[in-house]
Amino acid sequence: MKKLYTIIALLMVASMVMTACGSATPTEAPVAEKPVAEVPATEAPTEEPAAPVATEAPKLTVGMVSDFGGVTDKSFNQSSWEGLEKSGVDFGVDYKFLKSDVQADYAKNIQQFVGEGSNMIITVGFNMGVDTAVAAKANPETMFAIVDYAYPDCWTGAAEGKDCGSASDIPNARGLTFQTDEAAFLAGYVAAGYTKTGKVATFGGLPFPTVTIFMSGFEAGVKYYNEKHGTTVQVLGWDSTKPEAGVMVNNFDSTDDGRRVTEDFMGEGADVILPVAGGVGLGSAAVCKETGKCVVIGVDADWYMTAPEYKEVFLTSVLKKVDVAVYNSVKDASEGNFSGGTVVYTLKDGGVDIAPFHDFDSQISAELKAELEEVRKGVIDGSININAILGIQ
Repeated sequence: MKKLYTIIALLMVASMVMTACGSATPTEAPVAEKPVAEVPATEAPTEEPAAPVATEAPKLTVGMVSDFGGVTDKSFNQSSWEGLEKSGVDFGVDYKFLKSDVQADYAKNIQQFVGEGSNMIITVGFNMGVDTAVAAKANPETMFAIVDYAYPDCWTGAAEGKDCGSASDIPNARGLTFQTDEAAFLAGYVAAGYTKTGKVATFGGLPFPTVTIFMSGFEAGVKYYNEKHGTTVQVLGWDSTKPEAGVMVNNFDSTDDGRRVTEDFMGEGADVILPVAGGVGLGSAAVCKETGKCVVIGVDADWYMTAPEYKEVFLTSVLKKVDVAVYNSVKDASEGNFSGGTVVYTLKDGGVDIAPFHDFDSQISAELKAELEEVRKGVIDGSININAILGIQ
């Protein structure tokens, strides 16, 4: 019995010890928890935001309205198109052209580009002077540039919008003009120094000012050569004091007319021909190539490059750098620098010039080349006055 009490007592003690262990406080100090850092409300989220989608700036859209010759006329229409093509590449503009087959197409083609929302419209040739002005005034948000024309163009008694384009400047229309008589003056001087017969000739398509300015400059260059050298080289086909008697073929595309007129000039002894008549001049080149009795001076573009099938007869060309004028206008428009008014391209700024002599280079003496540079300087600085030489001041 005593042994039984002893066992019970031991069990009671063990029970008390176990109960105490379950409620005892640990003897080691608790490890303090690290404070949680506060995240400011403005802190960027952990995920990177999506990059904004870039929006491409709208392209400049340019429409060109060509004259009758189209953009393969080997003359100012083609040169204008080449300037537009280059600007399209360099400035990323959208561009296209519409050809005018008849005069009624001018306004229609311009209006088509307006309807399409073109930012800029380039018209090629003075024939579109009135239609361009009417469209520019009706669409002041559209930029216009016209080759070989400028505003104001009205005269006393003229009906604005019918007989002429505008009696004042048009803020959104730029006239692109060229002092081509300066470059033609150089060509006339060279022709007078080159001729073997003492006779040179020129003819035009129609008696427009942009045509006759070439012919007058050419005539003046020959006269100046005669003054300097005591020679008597004659100019057939044009006399600035008697413009009504000038030789005109009344078109810009008949090569048959070019052949006929050139044969007539050759019959009179001329061996240098300056045709200012667009594609008609290729008829002149064909005759000179076939006969070997004459050479040709091209106009507007370097005909050695644009009509290589006749390159052996091109003494030089009178360059009207329409491509440069068109390119500069599109450049200004694409850069936000476009303005109306008139831009005149001259010998000084390189807007007009003569082409290299190419195959004839060895036939132009060093003396004549040196004289030509002096003549160039005189025209640029004004010491040589073309109109005074012609006696039409």
